[in-house]
Amino acid sequence: MEAKSIVIGVEGMTCNSCVQTIEQHIGKMNGIHNINVSLEDKNAAIIYDSKLQTPATLQEAIYDMGFDATLPDSNPQPVLPDTIFLTIPTQSALTSKQISSTLLKNKGIIDVKMSSDQKTAVVTFISSIINGKQIIQMVPGVDLNISAPEVTPGTCEDSSWSQASSIVLRLKVEGMTCHSCTSTIEGKIGKLQGIQRIKVSLDNQEAVVVYHPHLIAAEEIKHQIEVAGFTASVKKQPRPLKLSTVDLERLKNTQTKGSETALKENSNVNDTKTIVFRIDGMHCSSCVLNIQSTVSALPSVTSIVVSLEKKTAIINYKPNLISIDVLRKAIEAVSPERFKVSLPDEYENVALFPMLASPLKSAHTALKDASQPLTQFVVINIEGMTCNSCVQSIEGVISQKAGVKSIRVSLSNRNGTIEYDPLQTCPEDLRSSIEDMGFDASLSAQMLAELPVAIAQPSPEVQLESQKNEPASKVSPTHLARQETKTISKCYVQVTGMTCASCVANIERNLRREDGIHSILVALMAGKAEVRYNPAVIHPSAIAELIRELGFGATVMENCGEGDGILELVVRGMTCASCVHKIESTLMKTNGVLYCSVALATNKAHIKYDPEIIGPRDVIQVIKDLGFTTSLVKKDRSASHLDHKQEIRQWKRSFVVSLVFCIPVMGLMIYMMVMDSQLSDAHTHHNMSSEEMEALHSSMVLEYQLLPGLSVMNFLSFLLCVPVQMFGGWHFYIQAYKALKHKTANMDVLIVLATSIAFVYSFVILLVAMAEKAKVNPVTFFDTPPMLFVFISLGRWLEHVAKGKTSEALARLISLQATEATIVTLGPDNVLLSEEQVDVELVQRGDIVKVIPGGKFPVDGRVIEGHSMVDESLITGEAMPVTKKPGNTVIAGSINQNGSLLISATHVGADTTLSQIVKLVEEAQTSKAPIQQFADKLSGYFVPSIVAVSVVTLFAWIIIGFVDFEIVEKYFLGYNKSISAAEVIIRFAFQASITVLCIACPCSLGLATPTAVMVGTGVGAQNGILIKGGEPLEMAHKVKVVVFDKTGTITHGTPEVMQVKFLVESNELPHNKMLAIVGTAESNSEHPLGVAITKYCKKELDSETLGTCTDFQVVPGCGISCKVTNIEALLYRKNKMVEENNIKNVTLVKIEENTDESVQPALIIDAERPTTMNSQKYSVLIGNREWMNRNGLLVKNEVDKAMMEHERRGRTAVLAAIDGMLCGLIAIADTVKPEAELAVCTLKSMGLEVVLMTGDNSKTARSIASQVGITKVFAEVLPSHKVAKVKQLQDEGKRVAMVGDGINDSPALAMANVGIAIGTGTDVAIEAADVVLIRDDLMDVVASIDLSRKTVKRIRINFVFALIYNLIGVPIAAGVFLPIGLVLQPWMGSAAMAASSVSVVLSSLLLKMYQKPSSEKLEFRARGQMRHKSPSEISVHIGIDETGRGSPKLSLMDRIINYSRASINSLFSDKRSVNSIVLNEPDKHSLLVGDFGEDDDTAL
Repeated sequence: MEAKSIVIGVEGMTCNSCVQTIEQHIGKMNGIHNINVSLEDKNAAIIYDSKLQTPATLQEAIYDMGFDATLPDSNPQPVLPDTIFLTIPTQSALTSKQISSTLLKNKGIIDVKMSSDQKTAVVTFISSIINGKQIIQMVPGVDLNISAPEVTPGTCEDSSWSQASSIVLRLKVEGMTCHSCTSTIEGKIGKLQGIQRIKVSLDNQEAVVVYHPHLIAAEEIKHQIEVAGFTASVKKQPRPLKLSTVDLERLKNTQTKGSETALKENSNVNDTKTIVFRIDGMHCSSCVLNIQSTVSALPSVTSIVVSLEKKTAIINYKPNLISIDVLRKAIEAVSPERFKVSLPDEYENVALFPMLASPLKSAHTALKDASQPLTQFVVINIEGMTCNSCVQSIEGVISQKAGVKSIRVSLSNRNGTIEYDPLQTCPEDLRSSIEDMGFDASLSAQMLAELPVAIAQPSPEVQLESQKNEPASKVSPTHLARQETKTISKCYVQVTGMTCASCVANIERNLRREDGIHSILVALMAGKAEVRYNPAVIHPSAIAELIRELGFGATVMENCGEGDGILELVVRGMTCASCVHKIESTLMKTNGVLYCSVALATNKAHIKYDPEIIGPRDVIQVIKDLGFTTSLVKKDRSASHLDHKQEIRQWKRSFVVSLVFCIPVMGLMIYMMVMDSQLSDAHTHHNMSSEEMEALHSSMVLEYQLLPGLSVMNFLSFLLCVPVQMFGGWHFYIQAYKALKHKTANMDVLIVLATSIAFVYSFVILLVAMAEKAKVNPVTFFDTPPMLFVFISLGRWLEHVAKGKTSEALARLISLQATEATIVTLGPDNVLLSEEQVDVELVQRGDIVKVIPGGKFPVDGRVIEGHSMVDESLITGEAMPVTKKPGNTVIAGSINQNGSLLISATHVGADTTLSQIVKLVEEAQTSKAPIQQFADKLSGYFVPSIVAVSVVTLFAWIIIGFVDFEIVEKYFLGYNKSISAAEVIIRFAFQASITVLCIACPCSLGLATPTAVMVGTGVGAQNGILIKGGEPLEMAHKVKVVVFDKTGTITHGTPEVMQVKFLVESNELPHNKMLAIVGTAESNSEHPLGVAITKYCKKELDSETLGTCTDFQVVPGCGISCKVTNIEALLYRKNKMVEENNIKNVTLVKIEENTDESVQPALIIDAERPTTMNSQKYSVLIGNREWMNRNGLLVKNEVDKAMMEHERRGRTAVLAAIDGMLCGLIAIADTVKPEAELAVCTLKSMGLEVVLMTGDNSKTARSIASQVGITKVFAEVLPSHKVAKVKQLQDEGKRVAMVGDGINDSPALAMANVGIAIGTGTDVAIEAADVVLIRDDLMDVVASIDLSRKTVKRIRINFVFALIYNLIGVPIAAGVFLPIGLVLQPWMGSAAMAASSVSVVLSSLLLKMYQKPSSEKLEFRARGQMRHKSPSEISVHIGIDETGRGSPKLSLMDRIINYSRASINSLFSDKRSVNSIVLNEPDKHSLLVGDFGEDDDTAL
């Protein structure tokens, strides 16, 4: 820690309160020792720790308080600290840690260091702030160390701060990286005898040691540090204080070989010489005395005179005992080690240039230009360099050494030329430094030391040459690293074609190797790579090119801001604009914050940050540290936009309002209808005259006229109608206005037209009647609007309730997201230090999150500790819980079941798998199916045409009425003679046209598709089938051809052992033993076949561990050889288990037989526990025929035949030999998924053509096709040709669905009409396909096509519902069916309209009952149809050529035999479950060859 002082000018202070505010605020800051603010001088003098603060940060801090701060002098002055040694009594009440923390709390104390024995404390402090006495008073019971009186290097009093015989040694220690290194050195050196105390500084990379020179030498201390694994060099020679005789002896020996040589050469010099040194840094006579007493104590110095005024020291010395260099260093070592010693120009002296550097050099060469600081050259021969890396490392290390000006190492000449300062180093030193690095170094005989070259101006030739030879890599690596961190940039690349986690790993692994790429993180679901790179080395387009070279599509995303985190915060406690400025300025200075805006009015802060550098919690902490409280703006995670709650509330309210007013209107209407029918009865039965009837009619209560022309009935109807028209219809008027404004017409326009026309017509007629003071009351339509609104709002209310149900699946997915996370801090060995609950938005990448049993995973991550079962059913549809152990990945939203897990967050926020699935389903539900676009178009023309029909109806009936009144009179309900004919006609015409407007409904047309698509995609998501919108959903039902990729789709994609054939008798080599040996041998192999063998052996032996494998060698394309030991314990365990089972079985048999025979242990007698002594070593060979032949082993004919038979079936046959004896044949193949045959059979029964397409050879392809029942195969198709093949099928007019795992068939998936990507869990890339099957189950392919068919069928039914209403309803309303007595009132029309919308939505909801076809049902249905195909039934095409390679031609007899055998086999296969096909069951072609018996006895 280095204390410095700075004076900052402060403007804007007005009173002492300002002074106090600044002193308090700045004084509280970290690393501030003292602050003094002067109001008069307008400045602040601050003493601070330069590690924690800089003048600029202090200036900013004052500026942030609202004052103007200036830096008159930007160079801070160092403050010299003082040191005091305190002795801690053994019976002290405080521990050393407590003492240390107590002292460090005080201002002015820079550092407290404890000795290794915890008895002494070394306190470094600033004397201007605090003194020794105050320090002693702070800690009770502590006193000053007698052996080390208080030291004040800042002053120049005589300060002998250690015992008479102790010396202070400063060492430069390189290689320390952390505090553990410092404590290692302190611990190791502190224990050595003669070491008084040691303090190691990590920051300064140095060690200060106080030691007794008569007990230990400096060289020994340096050696001990080097033994601990660090590089140590003496910074300053040990400084003697009060020197004992031992010290004097040691000083005599400090002369170097160089001075001895000089002595021999200058044997003619006098016994003593005089030298004058210039000494800078002396302040007072105390310094003079100090130098005189120390130097005069040297045995080789006869006299010394030091002058403070002239700043000189005149020394008389014996050159044969001491060199000038040693004298100079001796003066510099005098306390406080701050004197600068140089030679004045006028004192030129032969001894000025000691012959340290070159023993060969004559004295006079050194004399030239003696006044200038000189350099010399030395050539050192270096052996052992192998490459440029060696050259660079030598140059890097040596150039760092003190005194070395330049170095050039030549690999070809095997030497190094070094320019150095002879006053600071010598050739011998340099040579040994090179040797320390592990090279052989020797001094060259012909040294380049004819001319010492002035540093100020190196000779032009040398300069030129050094430029020529200097390698580009001369820059030190640390410097480069520092430069790099400054210039790291970040870019985002959109990556397409990724399908699973292996693609991600592939991209990350390959890009990390590239120069200039710092880090890369690929998000699979988002299809995005975030790359941090050095722009000086590589640029984004090159990064994208690298990804493209790996076989993926890559484009650089321009708007890089996407990766920036955005944080919305509520900040409380802000009072004025200065608070806003304070928060904004502090945040903008924080590393990683890109943008910040704080609004005082709303108390909100909007912050953009780089999640790589800083996280949301750090940002919140920064604001909290400023004294404000802050919290996240709560996001709505409840998916409330999907549940239609607001609309449901609105329509319910509208319905209730309309209903309240509608019931009285209906009551009045019914009353009038009843009265009218009674009147008409009276008219017919009692032969009342028309006049009597009119009188009776007008005498009715409701017909009583309040005013002339205004009856009670009309007045009440009007009063009840107005509120409904105003409040019930408010929403419709707004929507209709908006629609007309945009020149469109929707449902609301029709409703508004119908109600408004009815209301306005009635109102006008009433006014006319009142104006005319009519005797007869006019007939009005005031009953129409309330009844219309009741049915429409009821319909809308029910429709939204139903719509809310359709998006339930998505709402459920959204509700899976956890709201909180428990973040833990881990110590060493994963010890829990602390844990805190935070909002899930505050989880940062790399956080350690704890998930308890029953808890949800808040983010995607990797398990780092714990074992548990995890329920992922809601995301993947997989019903069984999945085991999770360290290294496994977990998905956000899945539920932890029984164990506590610690996970490291890999994807947070919008990058989690769950967020991506939600986004996908949301997009799918809002996307339009092509059939819907037709419906939307239809709706556009619908409203205008209905209005036209309505107008035509109106005029048609008016014309008909006036031409032939009898028709209207006959069919018009409630007609009576008291009303004029014209009024009757107009009323009837209006009724018909209003009914037309009411019944026509474009809503049901608009709802037909989206509701079905919504329910369909939702149901799919719940079953682990993600369908990307309406188009693939609709397209899937039109598919005629399903193309399957083979590897990883029809087959597992990983090889498995199908059969093991033992070639030796079990009494020679027990089968278990062979499996143990072979499994152990292959356990070191990374080849898929080796992995398959090891897995099989472990499974057979029921053991997780096998023996030991040594001398392992691989020959690619042939096989392996190795030695195997330690398998006895494994076999003993296995045999013991067999024995126990046998005893159990025998016991059961005996109980059944009711015999009393004693139970005999069965079968295995020789299973004694093996001793470690008899562990045998086996020599093992595993490989193909060629490998066996190479190793001199003969492969018999029958073995060769068996191998050929396996190879014909598309398997790989491997031979195993133990101790030179061929003992086993292992057949390995990529196995077919158990459900593949059923899936293919079901697809065929659905009327689809199934094709297999693979890059594998035709043999294997034929074998796989025969097992699953596919008859058309395209083999040896390159990935690039798969696209062409799909295109070819499409050109034949077929719709193609391509099913693949997407690893190499992404282009084909994209080309197909429907691309179906099949994967495990979330490893599926969403980019590649239209339908994504989250589970690795081929039955889901059947389910997805089935679901598509069901959905499209439902959409069609919906359209029928929608159109029936309109096609039949409109003509009825228009009165076309009047002759048959079909007449509709307007309210009936609106009821029918509401019913159409509700029925369409309910019809869609029936899709929710969809069940995936179960395997059991399909199996039962397919029984008898499922049989392996014979080769003659399979057509294999090579490449994308259509001409198939003919199957083997079979004679008629062969075909009959083949057919009959196949039939018999199908009879047997009925009795067996389809899934339990025997591993080694021969295919039908092998039945013809007749090797069934041979296979039978070889099977395990």
